[in-house]
Amino acid sequence: MIIINRLKLVQASVLMGLMLFLFGCSTYNQQIAHYYAHVKNGNYAAANKDLDHNRLLKKDRNRLLYFLEKGKTYHMLHQPDSSNLYLNKADEYMEEVRADAKDIAVGTLVNPMMEKYKGEDFEKFMIHYYKALNYLYLNKTEDAIVEARRISLQTQQQGDKFNDKTNRYSKDAFSMMLQGLFYEAGGDVNNAFIAYRNAVEVYEKSPSGIYYGVSMPKQLEKDVIRTAYLNGFQSDVDYFEKKFNTQYRPEKSPEGGELVLFWENGLAPVKDQQEFFFALSRGVAGFYFTDGQKQVPFVGVVGPEMNNINLGKFQSLRVTFPKYVPSPLFYTSATASANGSDSHLEKVEDINELAFATLKQRFGKEMATTLSRLLVKKIAEYTVRGDGKDDLRDGIAGAIQLYSLLSEKADTRNWQTLPSAIYYTRIPLKKGQNEIQLKTKMVSGQYETHTISVEGTGRLVFYNYTTLK
Repeated sequence: MIIINRLKLVQASVLMGLMLFLFGCSTYNQQIAHYYAHVKNGNYAAANKDLDHNRLLKKDRNRLLYFLEKGKTYHMLHQPDSSNLYLNKADEYMEEVRADAKDIAVGTLVNPMMEKYKGEDFEKFMIHYYKALNYLYLNKTEDAIVEARRISLQTQQQGDKFNDKTNRYSKDAFSMMLQGLFYEAGGDVNNAFIAYRNAVEVYEKSPSGIYYGVSMPKQLEKDVIRTAYLNGFQSDVDYFEKKFNTQYRPEKSPEGGELVLFWENGLAPVKDQQEFFFALSRGVAGFYFTDGQKQVPFVGVVGPEMNNINLGKFQSLRVTFPKYVPSPLFYTSATASANGSDSHLEKVEDINELAFATLKQRFGKEMATTLSRLLVKKIAEYTVRGDGKDDLRDGIAGAIQLYSLLSEKADTRNWQTLPSAIYYTRIPLKKGQNEIQLKTKMVSGQYETHTISVEGTGRLVFYNYTTLK
């Protein structure tokens, strides 16, 4: 009896330690708060140094996040070579960890936070976006086009995961627009037209013409008609003029070329944790989780070995699932002025909308995985406990029960320095130096003006401006 009591005392101490440890674990966003604050304040050099001293990001399971954040901070520091060094590492890493059986097993036995982070689908797209911009800044237009093409391939692979692709993230209009812009930069107006037309088709096939929070930009309408005209495709010109209720008027190309200005506004949503509570019951076909309104069948763990488990002992089960929390916006819109003309920047990609929508799309699949993990832990508990009265077995089973409760955590990791949304416009340039005034409207209604210097070369040039507040 003394031995058993001592054993229980040890178990209680261990479990208390586990409780304090697990409850003390905060979300991923909270654990990288120092780095995150540097980014929001525009201290990119300090943010970059902070990454190298962050113990959480040094862990193997978070290696992808380290690569992503290093690539992004170097991009914001205007070091495209260093940025692509880490973004290429991120790209390669994603391919390596797609289906690691041992890693998946760890996630099943503990929680998905212990698995290697594999990235969200739209995060994979954003790797190619930043790599493409980096290549443009290095005067490697062909490499930029390759990255834009890879965005389309990436989204097609995403679409292949689902039987019903109607409302799935399986194409990206922005990536097709990027392809068109990059083809133009390389002087290939034929492929530019095809890319712009493909982007238009994405919007045409979307409900109400809105694709993941974005309406078709007016600039895209102009670009598809203009490139159709330059290619001599008069029937396409007529079609799009009628469709967009406009009439195309050819214009002389600006002497200094044009600037494609991207404005990356705000910060992407961060992940938090939400809780659900289920009860486990036995049905004719196996086991079911129920929340009182609907039943979720668990298929695969049924058989003679399960008959000895007393379901009457089962209590409500706590299930965790990630949820996105939007980051408050500091700016709401922007206008660019240069050489006597003003241009309103139009939204072309809504990362905030993509994050919420894609998480919702995979809710059913991930919830099934979560419930499976809980059932495995519950079976282990009652297999150990048995039906007899054994203090030692009850103690071990109790430890398993508490471990199951406390170890259940949602994966709250994501690439958190992505923008909330991306806007763009095209600005005619004069030969030589151009001063672009980017006027951003704050939530308060006040305005801030940012000056951008761009060299007019007679060609299409690119610039992305970041306001991560």
